[in-house]
Amino acid sequence: MSASRATVGVDLGGTHVRVAVVDGDGTIRHEHRGPSPSHTIDELVGSVSAATTELLAAARADGLEVRAIGAGVAALVDDDGVARYAPNVPALVNAPLRDDIAAATGLDTIIDNDANVAAWGELAHGAMRGMRHALLLTLGTGIGGGIVLDGRVYRGAHGFAAEVGHWQFDPHERMCACGEPGHWEAWGSGTALGVLAREVAVRGDAPSVVAAAGGDPAAVTGEHVSAAALDGAADALAILDTFADFVATGFAGLANILDPEAIVISGGLVNVGDVLVSRIRERFPLHLEGRAFRPEIPIVAAQLGDQAGVIGAAVLARQVDPGA
Repeated sequence: MSASRATVGVDLGGTHVRVAVVDGDGTIRHEHRGPSPSHTIDELVGSVSAATTELLAAARADGLEVRAIGAGVAALVDDDGVARYAPNVPALVNAPLRDDIAAATGLDTIIDNDANVAAWGELAHGAMRGMRHALLLTLGTGIGGGIVLDGRVYRGAHGFAAEVGHWQFDPHERMCACGEPGHWEAWGSGTALGVLAREVAVRGDAPSVVAAAGGDPAAVTGEHVSAAALDGAADALAILDTFADFVATGFAGLANILDPEAIVISGGLVNVGDVLVSRIRERFPLHLEGRAFRPEIPIVAAQLGDQAGVIGAAVLARQVDPGA
């Protein structure tokens, strides 16, 4: 009997590396997690290679045949698998990541942006199953995106599509971490929630949130807002009302352009739960063109959670190993 086929997925971040053998059903069969040595590309690739070697041995013992590896990274990744720019991983600037991982592991290799990879995971095994046109939006420290068009993740002319956090939401206001003013990420990310909360706290209008931060308005973060909101604090809920409108406005702008079947939310802010997501759902139609004359666009939580990156990377690897 021939061995069952599987692929390796890599979720490569600025602080962590997660590598897993994933079977055709999207089940993680073997896994490695560890810190990401992000100082040089050689260290980073060496970490991925060492983990992969360990997992391949376990996979063979489990009757699995592995021929391909996929990786998702928070970077602009071109069609040649070169990580052109990664704001949080200094080693990944014009880094030939695909070729280096292929040489180190001996496996057919494919690389993409982490949000695109998460979209592949949700499309194959999560909330986007069966959809042809959908959006995945990751709300965390920043905002990432994966655009599904006609059943495939859209990468654009150079592989850099769906940097949705960096369209200009307001050209005169808050500076984005990328150095440009007024990007949506500066208004609708977890970092932006903290900025908004500190502005309110300094005015003296967020006593519960300040209390959650130990009494220091300057120490307030989005996590403090979330904690106070989950306890039902009116001041925290008012901050979420304002924040949810910023998020919903961005969702509607993208929906007006792309007309998706659904919007899937991933990332750390989803952990706040319905206290935030319900507010986004409520405000989203208010900014949508022709809302009374078009079908509802559901806003749903991603299903794969923190496994989306590694499972999605393994799904991506099937493109270079069609038999998997």
